[in-house]
Amino acid sequence: MSNKVKTVLSVDLGGTKLLIGEVTKDGEILNKKKFFSDVTSQERALNSIKEAIVTYWNNGCIGEVITIGISAVGRINIQDATWYEINPKISEPINLRTELKDITKLPIFAANDVNCATIAEKILGDGKNVDDFIYINFGTGIAAGIVQGKKLLFGSTYNSGEVGHMVVDYDSPTQCICGRYGCVEPLASGLGISERAKELIDKYPSTNLKEDQNGRIGLPELIKAYEDNDPIAQTVLNRATQAAACLIMNLVYTTDPKKVILGGGMLNGGWFIKHIKEYLNDEAMRFVTDGLEVTNLNPNEIALKGAAMLALKEGKV
Repeated sequence: MSNKVKTVLSVDLGGTKLLIGEVTKDGEILNKKKFFSDVTSQERALNSIKEAIVTYWNNGCIGEVITIGISAVGRINIQDATWYEINPKISEPINLRTELKDITKLPIFAANDVNCATIAEKILGDGKNVDDFIYINFGTGIAAGIVQGKKLLFGSTYNSGEVGHMVVDYDSPTQCICGRYGCVEPLASGLGISERAKELIDKYPSTNLKEDQNGRIGLPELIKAYEDNDPIAQTVLNRATQAAACLIMNLVYTTDPKKVILGGGMLNGGWFIKHIKEYLNDEAMRFVTDGLEVTNLNPNEIALKGAAMLALKEGKV
């Protein structure tokens, strides 16, 4: 019998990076490695996952790995680990269990990245003592996990929580990837605010805002410009924080949670949440008795831990 601690080999596939590591039953990450990810197609993304698992496995595991948990962007069937799509424009259904089973011969479980983050909140974070809560991730995109009666809602097609496509501005000329106008994601996500700022640069030649080497204008740059009274930054961020607050209140009225937990890279530094709160209505938030707060889990590791907790729970180990 092995004296090694039992671990989950956990994978978190994001839009630009892939994180893999060993996670204990208590949520401790014993070791982790970062890889580049290619999500321009599901086949390429799958190859990124395969390469990471093979590389990590061949280099030797620290603990006794008993199962594999996978967190990935897109829509995933938690029951059979079928990855339906990265987004509506990239849909090449792949069964992750079938594709990965021969690498380690271990059980494989998978779920959407925000669902995994919500599971981490439920088991390890601020949601562990709350039966009803919402976890909303403000990052490159926007999505949510909804827990009611201690159960995470997945939906009939595993599309629950795609709240980034909730319309918050009917007069907006900005079209979302879903085809509608005025959705919160293109107005208040990391990618969204970058695109909205870039659209305005030609109208304000005096601005100091510039695209970085990746063609993006990041939140830190926009915040600095906002504090310097830059009209682009103020226009974009005022609209973003108002849209984010509108989303939160819509979800509060829809699901009646005791707590709202916010996560994602947009919350780093506290500026975004501070300004969101300025638009929250007391009447709308009065039943959120356990409050609204930013997650205390590391945003860079939350989905990795959640994928591990998913594998342990679904595998009943």
